[in-house]
Amino acid sequence: MPWKECHPMDERLRFVARLLEGEKMAPLCAAFGISRKTGYKIFDRYKTCGLQAFADRSRRPYRHANQLPMPIEATIIRLKREYPGWGAPKIREKLRQQLPTLPHCPAISTVHAVLDRHGLVHRRRRRRRATGTALSQPTEPNALWCADYKGEFMLGNRRYCYPLTITDFASRYLLTCEALSTTQQKFAFTIFERAFKEFGLPGAIRTDNGVPFASAHALYGLSKLAVWWLRLGIDIERITPGHPQQNGRHERMHLTLKTEATKPAAANVLQQQARFDAFIERYNAERPHQALGMKVPADFYVRSPRVYRGLDDLTYPFHDQTITVTHCGRICFKTRKVNLSQVFAGQHVGVTASRRWASTSGSSPSCTTIWAISTTRHVGSNRSRIPSVRKCYPCLRNELSPMCPEWTFADSGKDCGCCRSMPRGSEASLQGARRPRHSRRAWFSWLARAGVWEAGLHACSLRRECRFAR
Repeated sequence: MPWKECHPMDERLRFVARLLEGEKMAPLCAAFGISRKTGYKIFDRYKTCGLQAFADRSRRPYRHANQLPMPIEATIIRLKREYPGWGAPKIREKLRQQLPTLPHCPAISTVHAVLDRHGLVHRRRRRRRATGTALSQPTEPNALWCADYKGEFMLGNRRYCYPLTITDFASRYLLTCEALSTTQQKFAFTIFERAFKEFGLPGAIRTDNGVPFASAHALYGLSKLAVWWLRLGIDIERITPGHPQQNGRHERMHLTLKTEATKPAAANVLQQQARFDAFIERYNAERPHQALGMKVPADFYVRSPRVYRGLDDLTYPFHDQTITVTHCGRICFKTRKVNLSQVFAGQHVGVTASRRWASTSGSSPSCTTIWAISTTRHVGSNRSRIPSVRKCYPCLRNELSPMCPEWTFADSGKDCGCCRSMPRGSEASLQGARRPRHSRRAWFSWLARAGVWEAGLHACSLRRECRFAR
C-alpha cells in the first residue's frame, strides 16, 4: 500500500471542517499538532476570506527597514545619466558631495544594485578562455618537444632575464636554454630556427597558452610562431590553463635550472648565458636521471631525421586564385576586404568560387557565387591536436585543422544563364540583401540572415571537402 501524502491546505480544510462539526478547539489543535493560537488564526482567516484562507501566503515583508529612499535612488539614476561613463564608486562619491547632510551614504554595492535594477549597467563581454588540446605520451625522441619560458628573474645590472627552454619529452634532453630580455616572438623565432637547424624538426611541440606560443584573440588561438610551426609540419599541443602539471617534466627541469644556474644571478646577460651553457652540458651528459634508470639524457637522445630546410611556397593548384594576406590581416578580393587574422599576414591563401542557385515563390532563379577562402598545411601532419572552435559556426560536423580553415562569402548577382535547372530543396533568396564588408564574423551573420548556412572546408593534404549543413 503506497504512503498517503498530505498537503497543508488539505490539513487546514479538515481542521476547519471538524471545528464546524462542533469539536472543541483545544483537543482538535492537539490532534493536528498545532498551537491554539495557530488554530484560532486559521479559523478567523476562514471566516474572513473563505476557502482562500487555506492557501499559503507570501512571507515577503511589508517594508524593508534599510530600503533606500526613493529620492536618493532617483538621484543615483540622474547622476548615472549625466555621467554615463562613471561606475558605482564615482557615483557614490558624487552623491556624497551633493548631499553632505545625508546621514548614511549608501554603499558602493547598493549603488551598483540600483543601477543594475534600472538596466544602467553594461556588462563586459567575457573573453573566450583558452582550452587545452589532447596530450600525447610518446616514447621516441623528437616525437614531442616541450617549450616554455622560465619565470623571469633580475640580474645584477637590475635587468630582467627571461630564459627560453626547449626539452625533448621522451629523453629529457635539454636542447636549448637561452637568456632573453623579453618574450617577444621575434626573438623566439631565432631560437627555434637555430634549434631546428641543429637538432632537426620534431613531430609536435607542447607549450602553454601564453605569448608568443598562442594568442588569445587570434583565430584558433594561433600566433605567428604557431603558424610557422604548422607550415613546417609540426603539430601543436597545448596544456590546459592553470594546469602546469601537464607539462610536469619541463617544469621539473626548471626547478633544477633555478637551483643550479640562477642562484645567485649573474651580473649581466652574457655571464648568465655562460652559466646556462654550462648547465646544459652538465644536465645532459653528467647528471643521472631517476626516470631514465640513473642514466643521462644524452644516452637516449638522437638527432631528428627530419631536416629543416625552411618554408616552401604555398601553391593552390585546385583553386581559382591565390591571394596574399595583407600586413593588417585582411584579404583584398576584388572590391571587398575580409578580415582574416594578423597571424596569417604574408601567407598565401587560395580562393575558390562555386555556384549556388536561390529563388523564392514567384521570382526567377538567381545565381549566387560562394567564394571559399582556404589555407593549407604540410602533408601528413596530425589534424587532431588543435580542436576546432565550435562556437564560431552554426553547425560544425567535422574537426577543422588550424591551417586549413575555409570561410565563405557570397556574391549575389543576376542569372548568368549557365544553368536553368534548380537544385533539389528550397533555399532562401539572397536578392535585396545588403552584404557587410567589415569582418569575417559579419559575413557569417549576413549569410545566416539570408538563409545560406553552407560553408566549405578544404584540406589540400587530404583532397576532400566537408560541408556546413543547415
